[in-house]
Amino acid sequence: MPVEPKRQPLALELPRPLESAIETLRNAGGRCRIVGGSVRDALLGLIPKDFDVEVYGLDLDAISEKLSQIGKTDLVGKSFAVVKLWTRGEEYDFAIPRRESKSGTGHRGFAIEADARMSEFDALQRRDFTINALLYDPASKQALDYCGGLDDLKNRILRHVSPAFSEDPLRVLRGMQFAGRFRMSLHPETAALCRAIRNEFHSLSKERVWGEWEKWASRSTSLSHGLRALQDSGWLPHFPELNALVGLPQDPAWHPEGDVWAHTCCCLDALIQHTDWASLPPTKRALLAFGTLCHDLGKARSTRWALKRGAKHWISPGHDTNSVWLAQQFFDRMRAPHLIRDKVMRLVGNHHFLNTVPEGGHSDASLRRLSKRLAPATSEELHYVMVSDHRGRPPFVSKAQDKRLAQFKQRIQELDLKESAPKPLLQGRDLIARGFKPNPDFKSLLESAYEAQLDGAFSSHAQAQAWFDDFLQSRDRAN
Repeated sequence: MPVEPKRQPLALELPRPLESAIETLRNAGGRCRIVGGSVRDALLGLIPKDFDVEVYGLDLDAISEKLSQIGKTDLVGKSFAVVKLWTRGEEYDFAIPRRESKSGTGHRGFAIEADARMSEFDALQRRDFTINALLYDPASKQALDYCGGLDDLKNRILRHVSPAFSEDPLRVLRGMQFAGRFRMSLHPETAALCRAIRNEFHSLSKERVWGEWEKWASRSTSLSHGLRALQDSGWLPHFPELNALVGLPQDPAWHPEGDVWAHTCCCLDALIQHTDWASLPPTKRALLAFGTLCHDLGKARSTRWALKRGAKHWISPGHDTNSVWLAQQFFDRMRAPHLIRDKVMRLVGNHHFLNTVPEGGHSDASLRRLSKRLAPATSEELHYVMVSDHRGRPPFVSKAQDKRLAQFKQRIQELDLKESAPKPLLQGRDLIARGFKPNPDFKSLLESAYEAQLDGAFSSHAQAQAWFDDFLQSRDRAN
């Protein structure tokens, strides 16, 4: 007996070229359905970006022949039963319903059987989550739900469609980033299925693993939802630097929120709630998410029960230093881009900068040297991480630290240190103009000039020239 879908009106605005293509296929006897993320996003009130079409009742050659009347077509996806259409500068995929069965290892190890006569319900069984198994009927302007996706979307639940979920273990990490993007939690049965395939993690390429982490870091609306979904899936131990934070104690007087894992999740919430993170470009969001995620990794190596201020406390001295190499280890395991890895290492290694403030505050020279030490990260990026760290201890808030953070932000603005360290005012060409020939002494001369610049000895090119004259005279007299 055919399965009847739940129907819900949906005004999904399609690009005009796509509407024309769908109308062409409908006139040829095809039944078109928009499927996947665009339907989900429209139901969430988001703007759909990519439109994938499944065509029932027409074979691949018929689809290609009809679409060639309105644009360029290619069967580059023939092995996956997909016709690509290029029209008016846009690209669309038209797929025939298909069955997939595991035939080998990795994400390419699937046998595909196309069947244009397959039912909609059967075609959806290969989808990962119910929220991604929603169809849109352009003719009736309705969302069609065969798998319970409408209710799961409403209740913010990630539920697998069928046991076929386990055939592609990357879906577990997709669940992590979907949970973060849409503030969702894993259904208990889906979490159990994820745990049952946790050993399949090692079949995934490092690049695919990184791809899901990058989406979590750049697209989430609740980063902590993604982390908790990962923990519920049983896959957190595959990232030992993070897993070591679970249950790791902290001094409750300073960290009423709980263990280091709870603190990390609270910090990620604070990054979104107490900064303008959500309005930043995706690459910047990803960097700050990872900087916040990794800032306390070193506590796993530094935490101990020891005497402090006349009583025993949980302390973690030097954890910022240990966080540096643990962050490197975390990123290298996934072959993450070196730039983001190196920036995060600088941020976590300096996130305690404001914890010790000399009387009268940090000097200009100290802030300039910090900006140099942070490169290729920036003082502004460090400010985001420090705000998240401070605000990630609910309900505890230190007014003194809030004041220090505000002053830090103002000072780096005044000193033009937000986006980079000061550029060296004295260059090699200045030395050559004075008759110096490039030699091993060049580097040490320029380094001495730059150190003096950071100390505030000069702030313009002319002043740098005058300083260099004095420096050379002093050196000559010393010799």
